[in-house]
Amino acid sequence: MISILITGANGQVGSELKELSCKYNAYNFFFTDRETLDITDNKAVKKFIEDNHINTIINTAAYTAVDKAEDDVTNADKINHLAVKNLAQISKEKDIKLIHISTDYVFDGKNYKPYTEIDETNPNGVYGKTKLDGEKVLQEIKPKNSIIIRTSWVYSSFGNNFVKTMLRLGKERDGVGVIFDQVGTPTYARDLAKTILDIIPKIQNSKLEIYHYSNEGVLSWYDFAKEIIRMAKLDCKINPIETKEYPTPAARPYYSLLNKAKIKQTFNVIIPYWKDSLDTCLKIMGERK
Repeated sequence: MISILITGANGQVGSELKELSCKYNAYNFFFTDRETLDITDNKAVKKFIEDNHINTIINTAAYTAVDKAEDDVTNADKINHLAVKNLAQISKEKDIKLIHISTDYVFDGKNYKPYTEIDETNPNGVYGKTKLDGEKVLQEIKPKNSIIIRTSWVYSSFGNNFVKTMLRLGKERDGVGVIFDQVGTPTYARDLAKTILDIIPKIQNSKLEIYHYSNEGVLSWYDFAKEIIRMAKLDCKINPIETKEYPTPAARPYYSLLNKAKIKQTFNVIIPYWKDSLDTCLKIMGERK
């Protein structure tokens, strides 16, 4: 039996893992959040692992408030870096498989072609830096049979995200300005969660590997918003604006396309097109008209 500890269970990916868990009878799931397990507490995590015979960890816990992180460096570092260090050390000591979720924000967004796993990292802000520090400490500790999955533009029927924001604004306003000069690909958290659960038995690597995952396709936030409004049949005009017209405390990468060839080839993963996944999500939310 594969016994899986899932951290950050109330987040978007964690919630989708919970939704899918009933379809994976070969797995025994243990869902935790900050209230039930402090992943920075070495003794608490060890005890939980021993008591529940955990042999796999999926770490979806993260400090994801990108702008807030600029002024809350200590907490961002604690969750995105130090907690990862703790999980990595325990995973190595107890020979536990660790799957850690990271982000496109480890890059500066100045590329001209999709980022590969070996491209140079250069985060713009605190969020990206602390997530990169988490990656680095994992690579230094090197637990066996463990991987990092970088993803981008995550949304779900759970939690707060761009899709939900656009649906709300689309119902409240006649028009909304959305940035058109930042390019990437959304990730439906359920697609990512399913991929993680499917590949667990296939992860057999002696050195820590990094993979990229998002849905297929390329678009701007403006394109994404237009399609959300169109699918939901809302009467709201989406107006293209430049990044400079919408300043934020933390800089966003202008270009965050991820090259997914490695994860597709290694694990024979089929990744859905972003519009198909958006359609699925909106139907689940009862918003597809």
